[in-house]
Amino acid sequence: MENDFTISETGGVRIVEGPPDRPVMRTVDDAALVVESCFSHRALSALLYAENLTEHFFDLSSGEAGAVLQKLRNYRIRVAVVYSRDRVRFSTKFGELVTEENRGNHFRLFESAEAAREWLSTTR
Repeated sequence: MENDFTISETGGVRIVEGPPDRPVMRTVDDAALVVESCFSHRALSALLYAENLTEHFFDLSSGEAGAVLQKLRNYRIRVAVVYSRDRVRFSTKFGELVTEENRGNHFRLFESAEAAREWLSTTR
């Protein structure tokens, strides 16, 4: 499945990017695919699309977001997720998670890949 990822460099930062409009993580254990791709390409940043994530990622009660984000955080991988407000609905608690995560520097949501790449290329 590693071939699903592309590698780019923005501002001197290598970024592993998931394929737009295709699933990558069917279960939370598949977060390891992102970790493996980052390590094999010497990248500590990942740009993922909402479609790359587990089915219930945006429903905090499922536990999927917490498990995926913790695994990536354990390996110090910064993650930007591109989503469309028209296609993705958050649970109320997920919105609270986003607010909390915005205080840190590991995870952000964006509506465009360009904005996501720009954030990932900023200094840690």
